[in-house]
Amino acid sequence: MSSQEIPEENLPTAQDDAAHGAVEVAEDPFADPGLPAHKPRIQDIDERAAKRSERTVALLFTVSMLATIAFIASYVIFPVGEIVYIWPFGHVSSLNFSLGMTLGVALFCIGAGAVHWARTLMSDQEIADDRHPIEAEPEVRAKVMADFAEGAKESGFGRRKLIRNTMFGALAMVPLSGLVLLRDLGPLPEKKLRTTMWEKGKQLINMNTNEPLRPEDVVVGSLTFAMPEGLEEDAEDFQKQIAKAALMIVRIQPDDIKDKRELEWSHEGIVAFSKICTHVGCPISLYEQQTHHVLCPCHQSTFDLADGARVIFGPAGHRLPQLRIGVNAEGNLEALGDFDEPVGPAFWERG
Repeated sequence: MSSQEIPEENLPTAQDDAAHGAVEVAEDPFADPGLPAHKPRIQDIDERAAKRSERTVALLFTVSMLATIAFIASYVIFPVGEIVYIWPFGHVSSLNFSLGMTLGVALFCIGAGAVHWARTLMSDQEIADDRHPIEAEPEVRAKVMADFAEGAKESGFGRRKLIRNTMFGALAMVPLSGLVLLRDLGPLPEKKLRTTMWEKGKQLINMNTNEPLRPEDVVVGSLTFAMPEGLEEDAEDFQKQIAKAALMIVRIQPDDIKDKRELEWSHEGIVAFSKICTHVGCPISLYEQQTHHVLCPCHQSTFDLADGARVIFGPAGHRLPQLRIGVNAEGNLEALGDFDEPVGPAFWERG
């Protein structure tokens, strides 16, 4: 049936449209909804809860004060070189551990106390404020500049040059006193970069077995790492010492050694060179048996161990230092002195 055939009285009217589902358009779809209803905290309505929060905050601040006192006392109680075992951290410096723990507790308790105070006792009423220009009016700015100029004139800052200059001098000199604190950062380097633990008579200790190395332990084509006798892995300065004294041992047929001094400093073809790359100090660990080349894995500096460990490729600036070795009465390999030059990357002593 078409619309023309529908009786006129059955057709919908405008009143019917409004009554059945007509959509009203909001006056402002982006109107500010306002703040939600404020929900009071238990501390706002129960004084006993507020007192508990107050005591909690006070306790946290008190613990912080005690931790600060313990931090200061640690300097006196614990010696600098004392190493203790603390699970699960392992062997650590008792002084560093106590300083770190006490300072951490002191700072944490201050922060936790401040947060607890703000969340439970400080007012949490939400306040809405309309934005307004933060720039001062021209009259206010002019008055401020005039007051500043008047104050400078009254102080005599521009006229009394002696006071002005001495004040600048005092302000410039005061920060220099802070340089004294730099002395407490650690001992001066002195000649420690030039020397290592190696000296005449020190045995070569295998880093894998912690046993003295014997000539028969080093076969042609092998690469062995050694450290000085007396250096223990749990020692406080182990990392500092091994970073300079780490040694790699290889055995080359004497006829294949091209450098005369290298041959003289070896023992039956066993040569000892620093393991520390002369580029940026990476540990060298890749050895080519056929060519007697060692490769630094960081930047591919390559050294020829059959020719005085000279650089044949890569960014390294100079050869690897050699350690002169021999055999002691027990038949163990030993050092006959220190390295012939400072190990590792070039530093200011090298021209």
